Amino acid sequence: MEKKTELQTYQRLRKQHPEYFDAVEALGKAVRQAGPLEDQVIQLVQLGAAAAIRSEGAVHSHVRRALEAGATAEQIHHALLSLTSTIGFPTVVAALSWADDVLGKAQA
Repeated sequence: MEKKTELQTYQRLRKQHPEYFDAVEALGKAVRQAGPLEDQVIQLVQLGAAAAIRSEGAVHSHVRRALEAGATAEQIHHALLSLTSTIGFPTVVAALSWADDVLGKAQA
């Protein structure tokens, strides 16, 4: 389960720095529109990056976004498993655990 403190911190910072968050969101939109990749693919790529830097909150976020973009739990698991030779088994297992935090809620 995603920590309440992560969500609380995000909400607090969003209120304190709305222009900054608007700029970050605009950058994300520009990146998604900059090339031919579909949103689902972009979310899976960003999920892989989140796993590589061992960011639990970002893994949670990108799993949610990947699901919203149409990815299945099987595709999300496969995307993470495909990282094993690059980021290592322990990191992949951690990322799968974090992904399942979100997937378990989505399937409930």
